[in-house]
Amino acid sequence: MSHHLDEIDRQIIHALMSDARNTSAPMIAEDMNVSAGTVRNRIERLEEAGVIRGYTAIVDFEQAGGRLTSVFMCTVPADERERLALAARSIPGVINVRVLMAGRRDLQVVAVGEETSDLREIARALSGLDIRIEDEELLQTELHTPYSRFLADDSKRSVVTDTVTLADGSAVIEVCVTDDAPIVGRSPSEAQADGLLSSDDIVTSIERDGSIIHPVDDTTIRPDDVVTVLPKESSGEEVIEAFIAEGDETPPPTS
Repeated sequence: MSHHLDEIDRQIIHALMSDARNTSAPMIAEDMNVSAGTVRNRIERLEEAGVIRGYTAIVDFEQAGGRLTSVFMCTVPADERERLALAARSIPGVINVRVLMAGRRDLQVVAVGEETSDLREIARALSGLDIRIEDEELLQTELHTPYSRFLADDSKRSVVTDTVTLADGSAVIEVCVTDDAPIVGRSPSEAQADGLLSSDDIVTSIERDGSIIHPVDDTTIRPDDVVTVLPKESSGEEVIEAFIAEGDETPPPTS
């Protein structure tokens, strides 16, 4: 089952894909106007969910002693793909194995050798596993870039919002509270009394410094809180207005 990503998650992933080594939680938090604790908590959740599977150095093997990198395009029986992929990964020199969903060349193996004889040995090992090598190419250049659709444009950086439509058609809104927002310093019940929220709007949770708070009557809203609201009668735009300062721009709903 896939893991739902909100806008905070997407921007965190984009930042880590750009440069995980030189990107800290406080740096990401500053760009998104959330707390560093919230970013750390989100990263931990993404790791636990298997969305972020690890952090790997990208190595230029030609610069690392003039080594050769080869890509083997292979064919395997459909019902053996996973098993043979694991077997191929165990061959010394193999650094990456990709299992493709369909097509004749349904297994892609990337291997590194100090010289061509090493790559021939890897090819023999693959063939010994009943993996048919259809083609082989030496890799010259490999370019990496983060997934662009996880990056918010400049107008979205100041206010992080996300809307999720549930199965029954109702919407859940998640919004990051900005400085000087009307609701800052008020509890949800006070916001309802002051007309900032409808009496039917329910604040279900507040994410603050990496912790989830289930609000009670005296829980006040602070800047940088990520607040989840279940609106009953109000529109999403009306709800969000309480959590952002006048003049801040909000992105359209993302899901």
